[in-house]
Amino acid sequence: MTNATNTATADKGRYLVGVDVGTGSARAGVFDLTGRMLATAKRDITLYREAGAIVEQSSTEIWQAVCASVREAVAASDVDAASVVGIGFDATCSLVVLGEGGTPLAVGPSDDPSRNIIVWMDHRAVDQAERINELGHDVLRYVGGRISPEMETPKLLWLQENRPATFDAAWQFFDLADFLTWRSTGDLARSTCTVTCKWTYLAHEQRWDAGYFEQIGLGALVEEGFRRIGTRIVEPGTTLGEGLSTEAAAAMGLKAGTAVGAGMIDAHAGGIGTVGIDGRPDRNLAYVFGTSSCTMTSTVEPVFVPGVWGPYYSAMVPGMWLNEGGQSAAGAAIDQLLSYHPASAAATANAAAKSVSLPVMLADLAAARFDNPSDAITLAQGLHVVPEYLGNRAPFADPHARAVIAGLGMERDLDSLVALYVAGVAGLGYGLRQIIDTQAAEGATVDQVVISGGAGQHDFVRQLLADASCKQVVASNSSEPVLLGAAMLGAVAAGAFAELQFAMASLSGINRVYAPVGGAVGEIHGHRYGAFRQIQSLGRDVRDF
Repeated sequence: MTNATNTATADKGRYLVGVDVGTGSARAGVFDLTGRMLATAKRDITLYREAGAIVEQSSTEIWQAVCASVREAVAASDVDAASVVGIGFDATCSLVVLGEGGTPLAVGPSDDPSRNIIVWMDHRAVDQAERINELGHDVLRYVGGRISPEMETPKLLWLQENRPATFDAAWQFFDLADFLTWRSTGDLARSTCTVTCKWTYLAHEQRWDAGYFEQIGLGALVEEGFRRIGTRIVEPGTTLGEGLSTEAAAAMGLKAGTAVGAGMIDAHAGGIGTVGIDGRPDRNLAYVFGTSSCTMTSTVEPVFVPGVWGPYYSAMVPGMWLNEGGQSAAGAAIDQLLSYHPASAAATANAAAKSVSLPVMLADLAAARFDNPSDAITLAQGLHVVPEYLGNRAPFADPHARAVIAGLGMERDLDSLVALYVAGVAGLGYGLRQIIDTQAAEGATVDQVVISGGAGQHDFVRQLLADASCKQVVASNSSEPVLLGAAMLGAVAAGAFAELQFAMASLSGINRVYAPVGGAVGEIHGHRYGAFRQIQSLGRDVRDF
């Protein structure tokens, strides 16, 4: 699928391109140096699923989708390609495996070499993660005490144990964002964002911990001097190589030598695209609400929060520490929840006829029933959802957690589907509140939540999240803050801004504020939050029987 849109008339000058590779699509956006988006384009990408929690993608397909999206976005913007001075990339924290010369290698039972990416949400390495956690190496202090199967070292260990020929033949193991910058420039540098957050690199000490890799069974990476996972680690936005290679520039329709900035994980790009909106990144929690969700809290000093990833140094805002939580399924959890309902198929067709998604249609219906959208929580009376379909990312770091739904009846109409939707979004909000409360207990406090991501664009969703989390939710003035964050990396690489913090303060700002509800409705959320925690705890207690 392709989709290109023009949102403004471009002025002559210097422009930026931001590229975001999410779970289901590659997108590109063109921005001017005020942060105004001129055009976007998108290409869908394939997700391959198999038994055993296997989820894979193709780096070749993703690269082609990226190049096509950039070409289409630049064409739609009416910008002269020669005036694009910088490009930045963000992507999911997925593992890319390449053989000599950049040849894709098969990573799963399909034996298809084109399927050479283990996607972030792939949980094949649960056993490896649990074994690593049992060893209790000190490095785990910097991932909230427990490593996740979504991270890269458990996946590397799985490859070594289950696909040894692939592991041995691999020339490079990349995080997806680092693959994109290598493919663009030929530069093998890794970003502190990717390797610190997902690979256990200790950015505050500027080193890999050899003892950790030896202890968990990946000593081969130590023996070769870490050459396959990164020997030069740079901060996001660092200028890479000599810019776009001739081949990459031709594929994207840009000029060779265009500055390329070291990349970021997609959620973290959303973070830098939002947390600088008021010049207080240490008081704002970035909530990136997409297929999954990420919560990112920046602190001046390291804060250790059990069950919350980090603290990571210079992984998002340079010079600051980051605590990263979130939900393994967020937008995907709502989709899964709605699919169970008898009215889902008809409602989905109705939404398609209106050219909107089912969640958007249900949000519209819920909001339309009340003068105050906060009152819509009354539709979900007695209906509670703990939407942990893919485990609990934070604050329990529990990959075995599963969703629990309480209060279902035998209703089959659209009204009951709307109620289920409201209960599901509220459940995500209570999970967000739980992360905020857990971090605050350890000293990482925030004043407000700054939201981004495709699943969080509806006013009703933002208000419900504010009410459920008991925190003010702020929307930035950019409709695409993740793409803007990626473009900021290109801006710094091109020298348009001396530091990433300057780009953050200059290119983003506040658009709208959603205050949490008080009074009787606020009390309802207080009771429902208590019920959420009780049901969540019960789910843990009974899941083995």
